[in-house]
Amino acid sequence: MTHAGATGPQPRVLVFTTNGISDMAVDLAGSSHMDYSSHVQVIPVPCSGGINPQWILHAVKAGYDGVFVAADGPECSYLTDCTERTAAVITQAQALLQKEGLDPKRVKMAALCSVCAEPFVNHMKQFGKALAELAPSRAPAAVAAEA
Repeated sequence: MTHAGATGPQPRVLVFTTNGISDMAVDLAGSSHMDYSSHVQVIPVPCSGGINPQWILHAVKAGYDGVFVAADGPECSYLTDCTERTAAVITQAQALLQKEGLDPKRVKMAALCSVCAEPFVNHMKQFGKALAELAPSRAPAAVAAEA
């Protein structure tokens, strides 16, 4: 996927999706040839409520400009309170980022259903624009590794 009309370096975004629901939306976006940045990388997990906030901090410190959590919402087959747990993960991750001197706006969450390909693409475009407006977050080691 490429971001049409993009100029300059595109923000690197790590996306946590869920195996049973939101990952299907990302797959649908790809198979439908929808346009979003090729700098988006996806890691599927069983349930968004089980994401460790430290993983998010690590991703940003390792050079990702932002982390997007595509949550199951009320459709989660593992937890009845998945949305609340995922929101708590995001709050904890934002606090960890802030403690490290990193902007908490580098983390975003949204619930995505299995057919929400277009909303996923829209989230990636909007999040990418928001991240581009922030100061770069890349650690020197991560930037050197890309060169």
